[in-house]
Amino acid sequence: MNALEIKNLSKSYKDFCLKDLSFTLPGGCIMGLVGENGAGKSTTIKLILDIVKKDSGSVTVLGRDHQHQSHLTKQDIGVVFDEPAFPLCLSARQIGKVMKLTYSGWSNDTYCGLLSRFGLPLDKEFKDFSRGMKMKLSIAAALSHKPKLLLLDEPTGGLDPVVRDEIVDILFDFARDEEHSILISSHIVSDLEKLCDYIAFLHKGRLLLCDEKDKLLSDHALVRCSKEQFKELPENKVRYKKETAYYVDAMMLREDIPPQFEAFPITIEELFLFMVKEGE
Repeated sequence: MNALEIKNLSKSYKDFCLKDLSFTLPGGCIMGLVGENGAGKSTTIKLILDIVKKDSGSVTVLGRDHQHQSHLTKQDIGVVFDEPAFPLCLSARQIGKVMKLTYSGWSNDTYCGLLSRFGLPLDKEFKDFSRGMKMKLSIAAALSHKPKLLLLDEPTGGLDPVVRDEIVDILFDFARDEEHSILISSHIVSDLEKLCDYIAFLHKGRLLLCDEKDKLLSDHALVRCSKEQFKELPENKVRYKKETAYYVDAMMLREDIPPQFEAFPITIEELFLFMVKEGE
């Protein structure tokens, strides 16, 4: 069963439009939703959760239409937003008690274990937590009611590299179970490259590309050459290019690169930047 199926999803605001978004997240996989601030990542997650109403299209979550999800289905979804919204006056211990009353699958042992792993105090008020501590507490809470699907909106934004690595490790552990799936949005592409099975590129409300990460990396490559050499490349095979005063970088499918040119590996971040800049 697919964890998510999104077909022709659209939502218009006065100054932004998410247009005909379609992708599928297979069960047991992690998908990274990549895009700059304002690309439509948060809007997509809110539409999946039915927090905002779609204009058109369909969203299926864990086999059910999101507008007709049962209470039990919602118990299977863990959510972390970029701005955690627990009451500021509550401690981690008190938040655990509230969550226990909210989720039938709540495991206090799991929650306390994650708090210990993250080094979070039980009795300190949430308002006194740093951003990194708040995000780790939110992830601990999301993981402690036995969800099958995690929806994470910029969980590593504004965090230092050490904290980001901690969070990535926790998500790796969660995803080892084949019944667990994750959709994680971020503009920190390096985190997603380490973590994800699939990558979806969003830019200005449009889906530029969605595919398996390993396939994207194996199919695409960079050619760095002079402006004169660039003229030897088949123009219709150059996907995207970046020209400087000294050289030209061309992104191409490996199979289309002429044998006299050297092909260099490309990162997911480079791939995204090429596509965004070429599309503007």
